[in-house]
Amino acid sequence: MEHIAWMAWTLPTAIFFVLLSLTLGVMTWLAAAYPEAERVGVLRIPTTRGDRLFISLVLAAVIHLLWIAFVGIDTVATLPIGDGVEISSLWLATVISLVSAVAVFRTV
Repeated sequence: MEHIAWMAWTLPTAIFFVLLSLTLGVMTWLAAAYPEAERVGVLRIPTTRGDRLFISLVLAAVIHLLWIAFVGIDTVATLPIGDGVEISSLWLATVISLVSAVAVFRTV
């Protein structure tokens, strides 16, 4: 495990990588089960599901970086579990990212 010790392997990091892997798996299955033709949306460029996923992931990264720069990562709540689980304001950026991903998949 020393070769991966440089990474901050926390529960949120593990959740991120598991969800990313599941998303890629579902997208691969969808591409095999339901092939699609490119479509033109509000950007006026032909896109596939994979293109829209990539745009959504880049947009999520930008939203999170801007959130950290302008809002910060302060604790917004503490759950009464054990010693208290702190909820970061980054979860709000995550909700905004998920809403923007839905918008990208519907309109782009």
